[in-house]
Amino acid sequence: MEADESLHYMQLPREVIVGKNVLGRTGEVCARLGYSGMALVVSGPITYPLAGEPVAKSVVKAGLKVDHVIVRESTEAVVDHVIGAIKRSKASIALGVGGGKDIDVAKLASAKASVPFMSIPTAASHDGIASPYASIKGGSRPYSIRAQAPVAILTDIDVIAGSPYNLLAAGCADIVAKFTAVKDWQLAHKLKNEYYGDYAADLALMSAELVTKNAKEILKRNIEGVRTVVEALISCGVAMSIAGSSRPCSGSEHLFSHALDLVAAETSLHGERTGVGAVLCAYLQGSNWEAIRSFLQEIGAPSTAKELNVSPEQVVKALTMAHSLRPERYTILGETGVAEAAAEKVARTTGVIG
Repeated sequence: MEADESLHYMQLPREVIVGKNVLGRTGEVCARLGYSGMALVVSGPITYPLAGEPVAKSVVKAGLKVDHVIVRESTEAVVDHVIGAIKRSKASIALGVGGGKDIDVAKLASAKASVPFMSIPTAASHDGIASPYASIKGGSRPYSIRAQAPVAILTDIDVIAGSPYNLLAAGCADIVAKFTAVKDWQLAHKLKNEYYGDYAADLALMSAELVTKNAKEILKRNIEGVRTVVEALISCGVAMSIAGSSRPCSGSEHLFSHALDLVAAETSLHGERTGVGAVLCAYLQGSNWEAIRSFLQEIGAPSTAKELNVSPEQVVKALTMAHSLRPERYTILGETGVAEAAAEKVARTTGVIG
């Protein structure tokens, strides 16, 4: 049967819970959504004792059996290992408990194993906690790939607030990058007649605006500030589900981030790199890059190459090659990219390099 191009497919979470003492509600959510038998907890070596064990106890209390698998990195080999664990245990649901890597592995492995996935983040470092996309290292594509949206998202504010502050700041940087991502989407719609969804775009932009307005509360790490970041990240994930692509949340700034991954390896967090990428790409778009840079500085997120632990040369190289990573995704970087001299000028003018 041929695909009907008039259809627009959306996959959204059935339940979202944000608040205190949320980990202990995992079991009741599983039961309420109709899951039984075995649940597989996918977590990291640090996050499993912190959050994975309380989640497992809650699931057992609700009458399900539980098994767990510890993951240390987000690679294709680890994804395959978790797929095997899901199939061996005959799990009816996979519970991703931890940071971005843990959740991304659980998300993609569960999608490939054809079982639902629940997102239970311990840090608010990027919008992967709610999106249907996963970032896996070592694959043929150095950018996020489609997996599946979580059937539910359980976010414990106390756990998030207790994580290192730089993770929360990175999440804010990833959110503010939606300003440039939406502009790229609008540009692709105008020049390439690409599908553009006002609702998804507005949801992403609203998330960015709310976070920038609440910078002082976020910096205090109080409950209101943390909740703002968490809800904004979840809204960004929902925006991608509504759009049917990562377009409202991922544009030229994400291409820069992925290019920097290739050029300089992992010297900093994904959200931190997209924030700096947003400064560079907002300049190219003729947008208010100064406001983005000021926000990053206010919340304590990197705004320079030095703070990302990369060299000026690596920033320039990443900006010149970023367009080539996804030729089908049109952005302000164009189809031929940014020339080296122009890239250096942009980086120097915005203060990203000295």
